[in-house]
Amino acid sequence: MLQELVRMLLTACLRLADRRRKPVRPPSQRTVILLHHAYGTGGTVRTVLTYARHLAAQRDVELVSVVRERQSSFFTIPDGVGVTFLDDRMEPPRGLRGAARRHLSRVPSLLVPQNEPSYKRCSLWTDVLLVRYLRSLQGGVLITTRPSLNLAAAMCAPAGVVTIGQEHMNLGTHRGALRAQILRWYGRLDAVVTLTPSDMEGYRCALPKQIHAPHAPHLDFIPNALPALKGGPADQRAKTVMAAGRLVKQKGFDLLLAAWQEVAAAHPDWTLRIYGTGRLQTRLETQIRELGLATTVSLMGAAGDIGTEMSKASILALSSRYEGLPMILIEGMSKGLAVAAFDCPTGPREIITDGADGLLVEPENAAALAGAIGRLIEDDDLRRRLGAQAVLTAAARYDLTGIGARWDALFDELATAGRRTP
Repeated sequence: MLQELVRMLLTACLRLADRRRKPVRPPSQRTVILLHHAYGTGGTVRTVLTYARHLAAQRDVELVSVVRERQSSFFTIPDGVGVTFLDDRMEPPRGLRGAARRHLSRVPSLLVPQNEPSYKRCSLWTDVLLVRYLRSLQGGVLITTRPSLNLAAAMCAPAGVVTIGQEHMNLGTHRGALRAQILRWYGRLDAVVTLTPSDMEGYRCALPKQIHAPHAPHLDFIPNALPALKGGPADQRAKTVMAAGRLVKQKGFDLLLAAWQEVAAAHPDWTLRIYGTGRLQTRLETQIRELGLATTVSLMGAAGDIGTEMSKASILALSSRYEGLPMILIEGMSKGLAVAAFDCPTGPREIITDGADGLLVEPENAAALAGAIGRLIEDDDLRRRLGAQAVLTAAARYDLTGIGARWDALFDELATAGRRTP
């Protein structure tokens, strides 16, 4: 109730304070994709930029970023796609707006649930800017890309805007207040798009039970599409295993290091490279030293060109505790890397057919992961066969042409159905 009251107060105040609206493009052609940080390094940004490139071929596409915390984009922004920032933190605060920014930025967000990962990077100032922007929209399509933004769109987007909430994780990982808010408000969206069919069914079972939902949203699953990658195919002669992702608990690199201790003991001439940055870097560095792995494990930092790095390895390890649809897995398969992955919820099972184009093992079982990596190291024929089939799987299921067509079909479906009445 508090969040709903805040939303109503913010909306009322902003309507009074912002009588003049900027002119907007024709609604039928305008598509806004709302991100937390469009210049960031995460997998969500990378996959959104991929389908934005497809949409921009036929539509007027704009990325709207809640914050800006880098001077330039980590990934290449597609041609024809504009970028707008609501809270540009690279600009010093000036004047009345600057004073409001200084004061309201000290107050925690009231719109973002506290157990949403972006909570600590938001504030009452970003609440004001986000509500103001959403209320200014007049028609067109709005795609939001994380739970807090999906919720904001469901609460604040005007009736003339077609709202598509995209989920990059899975419903089972959302707990407590965040899950409660999702089940209450997602029913106001025109569509909820998941990455996997199993997650879509999870929403299908959960959302209709909510008495607050004025209408059932259109549910669909659209996997992430393969981005264009540099570099050649995987080097099957390379004695290198790679992994990549944010250095956070979700990615399970602590489990991978525990598995690698066993692998390194049997195969000391092989090395493990982990690409990514994050708050657990110091802890992982300590674990590497304590396990005596300093000569065989390297924390490589962020990879601006992950495709080229993949061409230097022969095996990809995925140690995540949970996922939405792990893009690194699809990208690695497209390069011909042989994959050993935890069968975590959700994604790996939807991507990999165990024994045909990769190996799946029990989630969070470091010994099982070590065994799978060891099999790939010791069996050259298996490693090459799985890598070759992985290339075919990635091309058949995740090519941008096919995934883009699914986005086009969703747009057509929503245009035919028309905006539901909130």
